[in-house]
Amino acid sequence: MLFLATAINYLDRGALAVVSKKIRGEFGLNEQDYSYSLVAFFLAYAIMYAGSGYIVDRLGSKRGFSLFIGFWSVAAMLHAAIQGTWSLAGARFLLGLGEPGNWPAATKAIGEWFPARQRALGVGIFNAGSSVGAALSGVVIATLTNAFGWRFAFLCTGAVGLVWLAAWLILYDPPHKNRLLRASEYAELKDHVAPPDEARPAGERVDWRHLLRARGCWTLIVARFFTDPVIYFVIFWLPEYLQKERGFDLTMIGRYTWVPFVFGGIGYVFGGWLSGRLMRAGWPLPKARKSIMLAGALCMPMAIFAPYFPEAWMAIGATCFVTFGHSLWTSNLQTLPTDMFPGHEVGTVAGFSGMGGAVGGMLANLGTGYVVRYFSYSPVFLLAGLMHLVSIALVYRLLPDSCFERQRQLAR
Repeated sequence: MLFLATAINYLDRGALAVVSKKIRGEFGLNEQDYSYSLVAFFLAYAIMYAGSGYIVDRLGSKRGFSLFIGFWSVAAMLHAAIQGTWSLAGARFLLGLGEPGNWPAATKAIGEWFPARQRALGVGIFNAGSSVGAALSGVVIATLTNAFGWRFAFLCTGAVGLVWLAAWLILYDPPHKNRLLRASEYAELKDHVAPPDEARPAGERVDWRHLLRARGCWTLIVARFFTDPVIYFVIFWLPEYLQKERGFDLTMIGRYTWVPFVFGGIGYVFGGWLSGRLMRAGWPLPKARKSIMLAGALCMPMAIFAPYFPEAWMAIGATCFVTFGHSLWTSNLQTLPTDMFPGHEVGTVAGFSGMGGAVGGMLANLGTGYVVRYFSYSPVFLLAGLMHLVSIALVYRLLPDSCFERQRQLAR
């Protein structure tokens, strides 16, 4: 369910990139105008990412997820009604308000169901949905647009989220409430997962001011501020780049842009599995997580060479290194809130860290629109290749093993 929701999330957000050139032509927009609609998305995304974690911690994973996917699905459908620059920005803003709730809710659900050694794999599996959704957006949106028009394409993708919502309300409950889990199974599981929200002391509330001062929290915010914009660049600008610099048409976009996201999906699952495998082999939890993140960061400099390759397939191949490396990085980075914080704070910390990524994405997309209009894509690819290396250095410096002490005890 979490995998499918994340796929729908990225299908909805990636739809605009596929038809952006067609929409820009219809309404007379340039690349910078397009970047403003992305900024509207990320502004809302940053605002609500911080709040979504707190909302999920208050409502619980089931009700919290239901709220957010219902909202963003309706917002995705509203894209079918846009008439110009401001209505496009408004629809993107509403989509940005709904979509960030996916990650705190999914991370909280992983903490409810998985012990420490399996959490990165769980996070990797649901995050693989982002690659699948991004890959499908090129094929699905291009096919629907060519057959029925871009407005119909937005209606269809938004409706899929409402179907998922109905299934979620029927099927999901945390372990202590789940009617499909036997008592003996829950007894074996409960000491290795986050305790139920109902188990914490009455009246206890998440102290978000304290969390913002915690080294683990603000380090995650900074790490995502630098690295999330890289994958957003691939999602929102790769189709534009291929059309403008490599001469792709809409059919070719649908045929080829899914390839990097396949490698991303593999990276999410592999990165999550490998850190758990290293822990089972005796590696401490912090070393296992950081080592996989380092491996991902070392893949990223291939992005620097993408605009200089003579053939389009070579540039797409370089982008595959980017999506694979980022996925190794993310499958472990997004697991860190469950490693360092108690269950009732996980959603809030995940939300704050995602806010950092959204702010970075907003600023990066605004800058990208300016740079590609007046200069070229080369400086953007250069920065995309370096940001993870900067961030992994910060993680090693700012997150010593003592930050993981709570979960190291559970992992033994």
